[in-house]
Amino acid sequence: MKHLLPAALLAVLAGCQMPQQRTPLPPLPEENPPAFRYNDLLERARYQAAGATEAFYRNSWGELEEFAKGLEQTARFLPKAEAVPARRRENLAVLSRDLGQESARLREAARTQDSKVANEAMTRVNTAVRELRPSD
Repeated sequence: MKHLLPAALLAVLAGCQMPQQRTPLPPLPEENPPAFRYNDLLERARYQAAGATEAFYRNSWGELEEFAKGLEQTARFLPKAEAVPARRRENLAVLSRDLGQESARLREAARTQDSKVANEAMTRVNTAVRELRPSD
């Protein structure tokens, strides 16, 4: 019975791990890029926005800047995506432009470590990524 308590405690502690921290994704190839599917780019944008949020809350300014830079690039690739859902074709250029602009603001706020501007830009980035979802 004495041996069960340490074993149970070890099992509980092993199950209580912090979630793995997101890392910035490698950039997409700018020269002769392959055709990317809309859903793949949207998942990339979601990952990058979530990673940027995590980096912002940890005050990891360099990492936040990298996520923002990645979001800017993803926003540039979105209008060229394949298999764009019908309901997104009409406003994809505007949504992509907005995401790119807000990502640039976020990158600059991270560079200058301006938490107020970064917070405002994070809100708009997350809203833009949410608006890109294929359906309601």
